[in-house]
Parts: sequence; structure tokens; C-alpha cells
Amino acid sequence: MRKPPLNALRMFDAAARHGNFRLAAEEVFVTQGAVAQQVRKLEDNLGLLLFTRLPRGLALTEAGALYHAEIRKALEIIDRATENLRPSPAAVVLSVPPSLATKWLVPRLADLALEHPEITLDLRASERLTDFTRDKVDLAVRQGRMRQRDGLIVTEFAPLEMLAVTRAVPSFRVHAMAIADFAGHRLIEDGHRHWTRLFEAAGHAAPDVALSFNQTALAIDAAVAGQGIALAPRLLVEDALGAGQLDVLWQVPARHEAYYLLHPDRPHPARDTVRDWLLGHM
Repeated sequence: MRKPPLNALRMFDAAARHGNFRLAAEEVFVTQGAVAQQVRKLEDNLGLLLFTRLPRGLALTEAGALYHAEIRKALEIIDRATENLRPSPAAVVLSVPPSLATKWLVPRLADLALEHPEITLDLRASERLTDFTRDKVDLAVRQGRMRQRDGLIVTEFAPLEMLAVTRAVPSFRVHAMAIADFAGHRLIEDGHRHWTRLFEAAGHAAPDVALSFNQTALAIDAAVAGQGIALAPRLLVEDALGAGQLDVLWQVPARHEAYYLLHPDRPHPARDTVRDWLLGHM
């Protein structure tokens, strides 16, 4: 048996992780046909079927799954050894939700530049799931409930404390003890639909919403402008609260959700510097 070429093994690995020749091709920057051809040659070389071809995608055979588990380890060793030979990169690609970037991170970036002038930060505003290899992202912040995943380091960044906030006006008061106390008030909803979810979870009909936005930052701006009551994470409104632009009317009972930092489990000193800086400023 001839030793399979490294290029074919990388294409096999990409196809196994994505379960799809097209997505694998996008990752390795070749055509879908090239990936399929390399996998077929690898199967011929091994004398084994590695995939079952399905109408929509691929499934590893038993032999393919066993082979991929070892190949993935070997490729990670090669990649790690190569990274260790290179000078530590000073560029970091950071992916964060748009509203977190606008309301919390961007106002603090001058501090990062002052403390770590050697680092160039490439900021990407996104909420979608990140494929760190395909998207070329070094570090991501995501919101919700996270679990540990193979090959990734997941660290809690900040609890997701939800606050009902409105413009600081002395004459305006809502004596809120529960979600039902907000019925009949001008409510501002964002793309997460927190008001609707909380009303329905408490057994109430969905509320009438005065304004609806696709991003939390816009809902916060509307609240600052006195257009109603928004539900937003404390992290995103703490600057407006500190400046006296918003008042807290109610805090949503604690939920098991948070902002998390995620990154691949491989060496990257500049990324670790940015991660530690973020945690230190929380």
C-alpha cells in the first residue's frame, strides 16, 4: 500500500468534518470535483470505502470514522508543529455580536491599543456560528448557552443579566415586580424577542410592541431617546446607565445564559493576549 499524499488526507478530513464535498472544497479553496476525486483516489489506495454517499451529503463508514479520528489527530500535530516554528502573529481576528461591538467593545478599543500597540485587531461583527478554520477567526464572543466542544476552549465572559431600561426621566416610574407589570407600556423589542418570550413563558399573551428592531443596539438607542422600555443585557447598557441616560426598571430573574469566549485549542500568543485583556476589562 502506497502512503497517501498529505493533500488527499486534508481533503478527506475536511469532507469528514463537514459531511459535504462542497463545504470541504470551500475550506481548502479547490473545486468540489477536486475534493471528490482526491477522496476516491484515497479510497482506491486504501481499498476501503470511507464514506457512504447520501442524496444530501456524506456519512462516514465505520472504517472511515476510525480512520478520520486518527488522521485528525495527526493533522493537528502537524499544524501545531508548524505554528510553533512561525513567529507569534500580532494580528488577531475577533468576531463579536454587532451590538456588543457597538455598545461595549468599540468604546474600549483605545485602551487595547494603548496597552498592546503590537497587536492589530481585525474586528468582525457577526452572531452566526463560527467555523474557525473556514472563517479565519482567531477568537469569538457568542451569547447563549454553551457547552464544551472538542478542539475548542470555551470560557464564560459575562453573565447575561437582562434589564428593563428606559430613559432617565424622574416623572416616569414603573413599579415592576414581574413581567406582567409591563403590560400596557411602550415596549421596544429586538431580534431576540425577549419581551415576547418572557410574557409567553409566564403564561401571558404576547405583548403589544411599540417598536421592533433587528439589533439590540438600536433598541437601546430608542430607549435612550425616550421611545419606550427595552430589554437588554446589562453589559450593553452599563455605559448608558453610568452616564445617567437610562434607568433600570426591573431585572429579569437569573437565567443560565452568558456571553462566552471561544477559540481553537492551539497556540496563538497574540490571541491569548486579547482574550486576557477582554477578561481583565470585564
